Amino acid sequence: MNVRRVILSGSTFEEQIGYARAVVDGDRVYVSGTTGFDYATMTISDDVVAQAEQCLRNIEAALAEAGCGFADVVRVRYLLPDRADFEPCWPVLRRAFGDVRPAATMLVCGLADPRMRIEIEVDAHLPRRNS
Repeated sequence: MNVRRVILSGSTFEEQIGYARAVVDGDRVYVSGTTGFDYATMTISDDVVAQAEQCLRNIEAALAEAGCGFADVVRVRYLLPDRADFEPCWPVLRRAFGDVRPAATMLVCGLADPRMRIEIEVDAHLPRRNS
């Protein structure tokens, strides 16, 4: 039987919109599109690289609560309003995913708040546990 569990970050967006930061469904973890907001203070940097770093901290916290980490990520999606902002983020993204090599997609699109310069979404598998 699959057990479904939601993970909340404390972001006001989760309550206002009605979603979870992540959902654990059986051995799969789905992390919602995550922006560069510091959820403790609900502040966001103007710098896209700083936003990417905060996105990854937010994602890492959700993955840890789910019971996994970046090494378990199988799919990542990057969403940016300005394609020129993507390349400056590559070193930060490579630190998180360079050894993992998940399937990846980058889309240029509008985001919910004009202060948001990058949004990252990941899917992961929980590590197999020896019984």
